[in-house]
Amino acid sequence: MAEVILFNKPYGVLSQFSGDDHKATLAAFIPVKNVYAAGRLDKDSEGLLILTDDGKLQAQISDPRYNKSKTYVVQVEGDIDKDAIARLQRGVELKDGMTLPAKVKAISEPELWPRNPPVRFRQKIPTSWIELTLREGRNRQVRRMTAAVGYPTLRLVRTQVADWRLQDLPPGKWRRIKL
Repeated sequence: MAEVILFNKPYGVLSQFSGDDHKATLAAFIPVKNVYAAGRLDKDSEGLLILTDDGKLQAQISDPRYNKSKTYVVQVEGDIDKDAIARLQRGVELKDGMTLPAKVKAISEPELWPRNPPVRFRQKIPTSWIELTLREGRNRQVRRMTAAVGYPTLRLVRTQVADWRLQDLPPGKWRRIKL
């Protein structure tokens, strides 16, 4: 049976087990041998990361051909408007081509743990939150999409991958699940 681990990746942690001595990696949190991240979250992003020892499962989770959805809650700079949301829903043009349509809706601020370091705060510029679901996974895609519609990402937390949910798993903690 495949080993599957759900991990709540904290801000600033690399989605790999090795790296230079100056950056935190998965090795600082997960003592399980022979598991690897199925997909990535950049070091500036937080939330659900799936790890497994099953190469086929890893490919099914991370390869866009398998059409696995990934859901994020995203804090953006500015008060996002309906036009920007509609553009994200249709797909936006990035330097590496048009994105697929995404499910996007404005949400109220979710209950999340404090980020360390905190998101920059500007008194004169409001922020807002969206929930965004993708079925592809380009490098820093969500950040590039929100910037393309005029609302830079301030905080990005992945809450779901396919049917796996982050739920109440605290940052830096992990749990095994059964398939």
